[in-house]
Amino acid sequence: MSFVVTPIYALPLALIFLVLWFRVSSIRSATGVSFGDAGNVQILHRVRQHGNFMEWVPFVLILMILAEVMGAPALYLHIGGALLLIGRIVHPFGLKADNAAHPLRIIGNSANLLAVLNLMVCLGVNILGL
Repeated sequence: MSFVVTPIYALPLALIFLVLWFRVSSIRSATGVSFGDAGNVQILHRVRQHGNFMEWVPFVLILMILAEVMGAPALYLHIGGALLLIGRIVHPFGLKADNAAHPLRIIGNSANLLAVLNLMVCLGVNILGL
């Protein structure tokens, strides 16, 4: 089986992963903190940006892969992938320690949730043979 849609989103997500990873690594190098955050709010902030990415992206990509293997329509895969990508682009900018309700954080999390729900429907429809 050849994957057509999922790689379109996996590639830019991998780039975002590397950018977030580099931001964590660079501040660790600059501060000499190799583990944890040592009470440095900037390190904690970047670690959480990267961590939140890692909490969402693998799970949603697995759902996309499963849906694609099961023959979900490409349109729905693109919807799920685009929502995930948009959410992962905007979320780090909205992740603020002093503002849990930052609009970009809400948009990012909402896009992720909608991507999951969309892909769950794709899987459910295919499992039930509808």
